Amino acid sequence: MTADVHRPYFGCAESYPGLDHHLVCYCPSGSAKLTQMRAGAIHTSVITAGTCYVMPAGYDSTWEGDSGLSARLRIPTSLVDLAAEQLGSRQVPVEIRNVFQVRDAVIERLAQMLLVEMDKKSHPVQVLIVDGISTALVAHMLRSYNAFEAVESPERLLAKLEIARLTEFIEDNLHRTIGLEDLASVVNVSRFHISRLFKRSTGSSAIGFVERCRIRRAQSLITDTDLSLAQIALTVGFVDQSHFTRRFHRHVGCTPAAFAREQGRRRSRLRSAQPKGEQ
Repeated sequence: MTADVHRPYFGCAESYPGLDHHLVCYCPSGSAKLTQMRAGAIHTSVITAGTCYVMPAGYDSTWEGDSGLSARLRIPTSLVDLAAEQLGSRQVPVEIRNVFQVRDAVIERLAQMLLVEMDKKSHPVQVLIVDGISTALVAHMLRSYNAFEAVESPERLLAKLEIARLTEFIEDNLHRTIGLEDLASVVNVSRFHISRLFKRSTGSSAIGFVERCRIRRAQSLITDTDLSLAQIALTVGFVDQSHFTRRFHRHVGCTPAAFAREQGRRRSRLRSAQPKGEQ
């Protein structure tokens, strides 16, 4: 999925051939009177902050009037069809309903999350954030805008062996970004299932599970090696020491430096407690 933001423009009178992707437009602020023509229907309304419209792939469209500020979320048809197929839908390809105007709290929250990320400095975790938002948006489209009923596969839990395989994969790849697609491939499920399976099976999100593995490895490296905290941060996949310190404190209850000092004191006490002459 991709997203772009368009500034307001006025007095438009334009026609376009059908797109090769589904388009969801969200208005984050302002208002504008717009006439939309699609699928033989004409709809005139004031698009206000918090409202959106859904234009399925393949629909020729005509636009007249004013266009306010809009965030445009572009969803590949292949992504929607893949999700429907893996969820057991009887109808693939999926037909998304044409919607001229709707107030949808889920689309609004997901669009706002993307807008926030656009204003932030580029960071490796954005891959995971966009991955998760894409999955959530596609799932919402299937549930709320699918012209045909989607049939979900029976619920299941991750087996102990699958959790072990996932843990091993994560620990072998802590130095890099790990996405939902990576985790899903380890246990042969779709990226649309893996988040729900993780939550149901472990009580944690997939991203939270990965982060706990990173923190456990960091604790081990602090205890058993002479690597600097900056080196440890990079080794376990954090982009910088500041981010590492914040996440470590959240999980462990103290900073990495405080944890290292405590481990140093413990080792000193153990050495002083050894009988003389013992190596």
